[in-house]
Amino acid sequence: MHDLLIAPFTEFGFLRRALIGCLALSVSAPVLGVFLVLRRMSLTADVLAHGALPGVALAFLLAGFSAPLLWAGGLVAGLLVAVGAGALSRATGGREDATLAALYLLALGLGVALISMGGGGGADVTHILFGSVLGVDDPALLLMAGVATVTLAVLAFAWRPLVLECFDPAFAAATGAHGGAWHMVFQALVVVNVLSAFQALGTLMAVGLMMLPAIAARHWARQVSGMAYAAVGMAVIASVAGLLLSYHADVPTGPAIVLIAGGIWAVSVLAGPVDGLLARLFRRRHLAG
Repeated sequence: MHDLLIAPFTEFGFLRRALIGCLALSVSAPVLGVFLVLRRMSLTADVLAHGALPGVALAFLLAGFSAPLLWAGGLVAGLLVAVGAGALSRATGGREDATLAALYLLALGLGVALISMGGGGGADVTHILFGSVLGVDDPALLLMAGVATVTLAVLAFAWRPLVLECFDPAFAAATGAHGGAWHMVFQALVVVNVLSAFQALGTLMAVGLMMLPAIAARHWARQVSGMAYAAVGMAVIASVAGLLLSYHADVPTGPAIVLIAGGIWAVSVLAGPVDGLLARLFRRRHLAG
């Protein structure tokens, strides 16, 4: 058991850095995911992650795996997609979600084309899209830890307005809760958390650690605080187990962590006490009896 569970982290520094970075993300990103689920915006983070790919790809071609430049390039591209979708929808009278889908698909195709045309090998493309523990160097680790710290600090002040905005936006507006401003801050937190995760998890998998534990958490708690605690706990389990799976099975980090998180979600759907399939089945049988 020691060789299977503990030895990889004690013997290899790159695994320890990846573990610390993923644990930092696990205490911040899933909490944002809970609010995305409550706001019925579960796909927003995925759209922003895909939209950021051209900036990440361009920064990678210019500087390789440089965490600050990759993060800055992804941030600029993600904001261009998000802001551009809103501007185009207002100018043309179309639906913003349709415009956002079109822009992020174009951005995804452009990002993959940039990586492929830039002379990078297949391994480089795999690392960008699906993550690599080797990409978690000291700057990347500091970035992930810094983003998690800032996110938790902001959420400490924004918790009540965000909860109120989720359940009763009209009352929040009537009481002067400044829901619009807090919503913009929240969107910015989502963007920086997704971008800080891509070196370990990849641009296509970074959303998994944010959303899958959050979606699963609704089957274990009814209150927002309980959902947040459950999401963080499941994200921590997925991070540790996913890194071990990545090491022992030699698969990319991002898919490994997402697969574990997906397994936790499946168990939650089946056995969760809140609207789980088994709980609903037993409740129907009890009422029938």
